[in-house]
Parts: sequence; C-alpha cells; structure tokens
Amino acid sequence: MDIEPLVNEYRRDGVVRIRELFRREEVEEIRRQLDRYIREVMPTVPETDRVLEADGRAVRNLWRLAEHDPWFAEIGRRPEILELVARLVNGEPVLKGVETFNKPARVGSAVPYHQDNAYFCQTPPDMLTVWIAIDPATEENGAVYYRKGSHHVLLPHKPSGVKGNSMALADPPQPDPAAEFLGALEPGDALVHHSQTIHRSEPNRSGRSRLALLLVYHGSHTQTDPHLKEMYDRALAQVPK
Repeated sequence: MDIEPLVNEYRRDGVVRIRELFRREEVEEIRRQLDRYIREVMPTVPETDRVLEADGRAVRNLWRLAEHDPWFAEIGRRPEILELVARLVNGEPVLKGVETFNKPARVGSAVPYHQDNAYFCQTPPDMLTVWIAIDPATEENGAVYYRKGSHHVLLPHKPSGVKGNSMALADPPQPDPAAEFLGALEPGDALVHHSQTIHRSEPNRSGRSRLALLLVYHGSHTQTDPHLKEMYDRALAQVPK
C-alpha cells in the first residue's frame, strides 16, 4: 500500500476506501472460517456475543470473534494493516475486536445514523474500524453511507432500541446524496472509518447477502470516558431482549 495518500484522505474525510486489501482466495478463506465459526463456535458463546435478525435464524452480528477463536485473533495482526492503522490512530494500535456485520438477503436490517464512539467511549477518539467486504457491498444490498468530514465532533446520541445498534444520533440529518459517500465494495476491498464518522445503512431487500468482517483498533493511549460509558450502558439496557 502507498500509505501517505490514504492517511491524508482519512484525516480529511474520516473514511478511506482501499481496493484489494485482501486477495480473492483470502476472502474465500475468511468465508469458510466464518461458516465454521457459526456452525461450531457460535452455539457455545454467550448470547450477548451474537445478534440474529428478526426471523430468529439469520445472523446479523458476531461480536468478540478474536476472544473465542484464535484464527480471528490472528487475522487482526497482519503487518500491512497494523502499519497503516498505527498512522491513523496516532500511536501503537491495539486490536479491540473482530466482528461481523451481516445483511442477509431480504431480511438484513437497517442501521440508523450514528458515530461508533458513542459505543466505544474513547478519549481521545483515536479509534477506527477496518470494514472488509466478503460479499459485494452495493446500494441494493445495504452498503454503508458515510458523511465525509463528520469525524471531528461527537454529537449527542440517544437509545435507538435497535438490537446490535443501541445508539443513534439524537438529531439525525436527512439523507442527502450530495453529502454522503456510498461505500460500494468488491470482495476483498475495505473501508477504514474513524470512530466519529457519521454513517448509516439501508435494509437489504435484495436477493444477495452483504457479509463484512470488521477489525476494530484503538491507540494504546486512549482511555474510556466514564460519562460516555454511562450513557452507552443506559442505552444498552433499553434494547429489546
């Protein structure tokens, strides 16, 4: 990777797209490992570490994969990713989590406007997500929309009541194609977004799934803000079980 242009774009926009971060054969191996995890490991983990869609069958989110499975811990240690992340989090990168964000065909649910640091609660907000497409991400199947340049200030949030996305902007903007960037991706492409970049996604009403693997990092110097954590805990308590 030519890191310098990526760093500059990220600092300006709060999000940057990287083409072919993973090769096709690596993407297929990730898919096989996720299938194995859902089949063999997911039944053994706490219910809080996975979220199903409204149909009660399709997987929406898998949390803390690296804690439950060494294969996923290892994928977050790739040197070329850590080299870039170190620049973007302004220090030593720490792998906070490995997750999936799925939008299964026809039942994948929407994500309200939010900023991740309403969940992460870190100060300074030197935290980011590497969002890796396993399936193509398109407008039709629920690719993520980002507000460029929205990462400088953490705005007020409120409980959303959405399982898997418990916080939403208290005063969300109206969707505006001129202000938003659609993160369309091919398998193996990635988006890196700052923890305070505003983003959302639509439901997946198409017949094609939209599977993504997420690597979440923060700088070793960040700390949890107790006020933000208290607000997050209150919102989490209001999410339907």
